[in-house]
Amino acid sequence: MGAGAEMSGKLAVAELLLTAEIYNMSDNLAEDDLLPKIRKHYFDPVSKSVKRPIYVTDSDVEQIYGLSDVKRLVRTLPFVNREEFGSQLKLTVFDVGSKWFAKQDTIEEIRSNPVLAYFYENYDSLEVSYQEAKGKNLPLLTDREWIEAVVREMSADLDGAKDLLDLAHIKAPEDVRESIDDLVLTKEQKNEMKKLAKALEYKNYLKEVGLREIGKLLFVGPPGTGKTSTSRAFSRWFGLPLVEVRLSMVTSQYLGETSKNIDKVFELAKRLNPCILFIDEFDFVAKARASDEHGAIKRGVNTLLKAIDEISLVDDGVLLIAATNHPQLLDYAAWRRFDKVVSFPLPDRAMRQKILEKVLSKIDVSVNTSELAELMEGYSGSDIRLVVRDAVLNNLLDDQKSIDHLDLLRSIEAFDRRISDHLQRGAR
Repeated sequence: MGAGAEMSGKLAVAELLLTAEIYNMSDNLAEDDLLPKIRKHYFDPVSKSVKRPIYVTDSDVEQIYGLSDVKRLVRTLPFVNREEFGSQLKLTVFDVGSKWFAKQDTIEEIRSNPVLAYFYENYDSLEVSYQEAKGKNLPLLTDREWIEAVVREMSADLDGAKDLLDLAHIKAPEDVRESIDDLVLTKEQKNEMKKLAKALEYKNYLKEVGLREIGKLLFVGPPGTGKTSTSRAFSRWFGLPLVEVRLSMVTSQYLGETSKNIDKVFELAKRLNPCILFIDEFDFVAKARASDEHGAIKRGVNTLLKAIDEISLVDDGVLLIAATNHPQLLDYAAWRRFDKVVSFPLPDRAMRQKILEKVLSKIDVSVNTSELAELMEGYSGSDIRLVVRDAVLNNLLDDQKSIDHLDLLRSIEAFDRRISDHLQRGAR
């Protein structure tokens, strides 16, 4: 282990011990103050909390920081004692340990750890802020472990909840791959995102002034224009768990009583609050109403519309997003449930070029994106990604990791032929 790596190991041991000691001593600190990697390690799924006192062992340091040879590192820290039985680590003199840590190059570690910032805020002229550190720290409810504990509890409480949980895809923000930075959004979409951020920030104020019908969005637009990706990216951007369901599956008779399934979806969202409830294929509401075959599904649709009426971002902490590729199928009863309809049109030339540039950003390319974007008229963002995927895979057949302008032109031509063939088959 080099000198730099050894010092980093020592600081990790000291950080964990100081964090544990300060957290144990102060009733003013809660789980949201702990660094996610520490909180996740000590999380108790039964109580859905981090119980005091936190104990630190060799194994804890190894697992949280990915270190080895902790026993040897501890011997170099005179203010740390290691008990042979159980390998528990303790600060022998807290003041000595806290002063040593502050004298190292650790200001950024302190500023990013709310527990340490809480202690060092008024310590020896260190420029740290507890509130700033806490503002940057993801809260407990964003952790995968907390979400799984809530889901397990709900499965035990609600009869038949297991079937529902097979349908509702629940994601922690840390598990969402889509990022706002990877999307090309319209001005309206960006503006709506800013409004939602403010609604979440001023939720208590909105409740005080009686504005509760906020946070029910309907995303409309052709397939592949980013409705689902944006909903998922919102989860990561806002740090909110995501409950994602397909309406056609929830209303399937094979899976039990439709109305009960829908009630369970909304109950799950309320228990996970604050969270995002994303309902895809919302036009299934119209299809179910038009059908004379399934009375249970029709009753389920009425249950759904009533549940939408009764849920609120302000009161329940649930941001509801529904998406449809076929808005023309929806009637007034469905439309009026939403306080905002957000359009996801096919991208114009400028947007197509931006999407193409983002998709190509990590690939070795030599292309004219402006010319290619012009040729992709009528393409969705998903279509553009498929064209790039096709070009990359074609070149990988020859073990070639770069693509050029001609490669993408071939992929565009192939894509256009597939679309043309599909339309001709559909017309027969």
